[in-house]
Amino acid sequence: MAGAGSPESTATALSPTSAPAPQDPNGGVPDAASASYASGARVLTIGIASTGIFTFLYLATASHVLDPASYSRISLCWAIMFVILSVIYRPVEQLLSRTIADRRARGLHGHPLRIPALIQFGFASLFLIVALAMRPQIEQGIFDGSSALYWILVTGVLAYSASYFARGWLAGHERFALYGGLVFLESTSRFLFALGVAVGIASGQGAVGLGMAVAPFASLCVIPFAFSRLRVAAPSGVPAADAASEGPAHAEIEEAAADLSLKRGAGFAVSVVGIMLAEQTLMNAGVLIVAVKEGTKAGLTVGITGFVFNVLLIVRAPLQLFQAVQTSILPHLAGLEARESAEEFHRAIRVTVRVIAAFAGAVAIGLLAIGPSVMTAVLGKKGFHYGRFGLAIVGVGMGLHLVAGTLNQAALARGRNVLAAVAWLSAAALFVVFVAAPAIHSEVTRVEVAYFTATLVLSGLLWAIYRRGPAAAGARKRRF
Repeated sequence: MAGAGSPESTATALSPTSAPAPQDPNGGVPDAASASYASGARVLTIGIASTGIFTFLYLATASHVLDPASYSRISLCWAIMFVILSVIYRPVEQLLSRTIADRRARGLHGHPLRIPALIQFGFASLFLIVALAMRPQIEQGIFDGSSALYWILVTGVLAYSASYFARGWLAGHERFALYGGLVFLESTSRFLFALGVAVGIASGQGAVGLGMAVAPFASLCVIPFAFSRLRVAAPSGVPAADAASEGPAHAEIEEAAADLSLKRGAGFAVSVVGIMLAEQTLMNAGVLIVAVKEGTKAGLTVGITGFVFNVLLIVRAPLQLFQAVQTSILPHLAGLEARESAEEFHRAIRVTVRVIAAFAGAVAIGLLAIGPSVMTAVLGKKGFHYGRFGLAIVGVGMGLHLVAGTLNQAALARGRNVLAAVAWLSAAALFVVFVAAPAIHSEVTRVEVAYFTATLVLSGLLWAIYRRGPAAAGARKRRF
């Protein structure tokens, strides 16, 4: 594959006359296609690996330069913001990525953007209305009177709408170098604000939190590179009134060209909203429940909210790193499903799950051996003690979470988005009930065990969905 930002790759991604990827006689994907996917995933991995490091450094630096109460408020702002982002914007990113990849596999390269844009605008508008209506509750009840954190939350969430839309477009076109650049700029610009406080240029939670609002604007600096060589010319004899109607004039392609209605796009997006809400519940509800049970102000004062947040950084950092695989695997699997390359589809899942198992095993062993000392040195105690067995349990749960994420992408590519959403929401409900119930005295241990249990159940449910295979033929024709 040509470089993700090269003229060759741009022409391939956008030319309406480009042919679909060739197939071998057995319906498989040729070696060149597999090599292209692997190369793109490697490029993206480098960018997101760096992103994971800078995100961890941002939070670790904030933990050291702020007092426990201020860091806990930053932790809450982070948790709330990324719950919202994942719930209202990731669905459109996934919709764009899957739709564009599926159409490219069929030889179509003019892609419908109006419906995803309408859905994205609707979600952003709904957030703004709710945020303005609930300003007193958010500002006073959650941020302890900090108007700066309130406006950081509102500004950041609105700005990320453009960033996530761009991610979906880039992923669907396999422009992984630019995707990696986008998230890298986001994380490094955010880290600079915490670094500025550490070296004395600025001070306070407002300066640290400002990085969360500025980061999405900085990430959009890659967009001119994505569109600088955009050239879309209609093929002779084919109307090109809009991107949604371009393509070769045979029946199957015509059907695929018109298959993204508002109803279908919204249906897919709603399913992914449920999935994203459930995933963010697993990652952030523990922090929020602990804060509420302690009494929001009391929880912030003693720093237990920030401590629980730090424990779950074991989950956040690898999950952000693994976005490289998840981002590239959905368009890859959608293309394989469109070409009916079943063996390559299964192979991609097997390889990914084996890599995850090896990684999670190494993390769990490392946490058992040196986890408490490393966590204390990097993030501080915040008045509590890191238990090695609890950290190891979270490490195993992280591996199960990554496996679930992989199987989830397979479900989305196969049109099993509704069943996947049910699985995620069931696991999230189990997690919330476990954390809220006083079954285990220690709140930190309760969150750790609840996370492991929920991810174990989730991965089992998604494995059962994977074993069922693709959706029925009628449903597959209605894919997005």
